[in-house]
Amino acid sequence: MCERVSVKVSAIILVWRCFSISNPAHQINEDIRDKEVRLVGETGEQLGIMSAAEALQKAEEAELDLVKISPNAVPPVCKLMDYGKFRFEQAKRDKEARKNQHVVEIKEVRMSPGIDVADFNVKLRNAQKFLAEGNRVKVTVRFRGREMAHTEIGRDLLIKFSEQCAEVANQEKDPKLDGRHMSIFLAPKAKEDPKKAKSKAKPETAKDEAEEESKRKGETENA
Repeated sequence: MCERVSVKVSAIILVWRCFSISNPAHQINEDIRDKEVRLVGETGEQLGIMSAAEALQKAEEAELDLVKISPNAVPPVCKLMDYGKFRFEQAKRDKEARKNQHVVEIKEVRMSPGIDVADFNVKLRNAQKFLAEGNRVKVTVRFRGREMAHTEIGRDLLIKFSEQCAEVANQEKDPKLDGRHMSIFLAPKAKEDPKKAKSKAKPETAKDEAEEESKRKGETENA
């Protein structure tokens, strides 16, 4: 009974290992069965065209993995590398990229046609904050009952809201009525590169200096 259990567990471990190796992101080692491959060394040197078996032998001699990096090339390109280290560093880079990536969200601000000034200003500040964070903002006016007879009030409210955000956002489309809701979308304006802004300012400064110098010369000549 103990022997059967032991064999069964060993079989499960063996199957798991085979599955994990035979389905990597790249074809590696024995999975590469091409007739010929172009082999690149660990540091990028060209080692020539050879059979997959010969390339695998070189990988084993160098205690490295044979990894197919360009499967669509003719012949396919393989490289000698420490594949475990490569996968670890790649995962680390992907994690860092995700960490630095800003995901643009759509935030929503809702109002009624009869909103008072104080509430309007609170909604406005919230929207401006969302825009400053790089998110898009959907501004919605909801009509109830008889308010549907005066949708122009909601339109004017949305236009006013958009104008108040004009310094930090662009209105993507005109107000659109959908059932009992009328909406607009605001997108944050692209931030200008400080270097470009500085370079734009330089010609103006130089122009001002030239005009000032010309003015001084004229005054001197008149004197």
